[in-house]
Amino acid sequence: MISFLICLVFLLLILLVFFGYKAYTFSILILKLEDNIEESLEILEERYESMSKILEKDVFFDSIEVRQVIDDIRISHEAIFIIANSLTQNFLEKNEIKEKNNKDSKKEN
Repeated sequence: MISFLICLVFLLLILLVFFGYKAYTFSILILKLEDNIEESLEILEERYESMSKILEKDVFFDSIEVRQVIDDIRISHEAIFIIANSLTQNFLEKNEIKEKNNKDSKKEN
């Protein structure tokens, strides 16, 4: 009976360490994601203010303001791209590993 309890305690300790590690890695992932989102939102806010100032002026087709708005849109697009990459980075890595494992298992069959 004592050996069963010792084994049970040891198993629970291993599970505690495993889930603690998983919780730590998940929290680090969330913090990195939050930082990336905050940086991107700051960039988007700056671009929004810049575009708002330009939109108050009369704009002609080949003016500097139009070029600046196009640059602002490009920078905003890059900020959104950063968010998308940070959201999908781990998912893509896991999918690549799964695809590689599937290819390897198909070759063996």
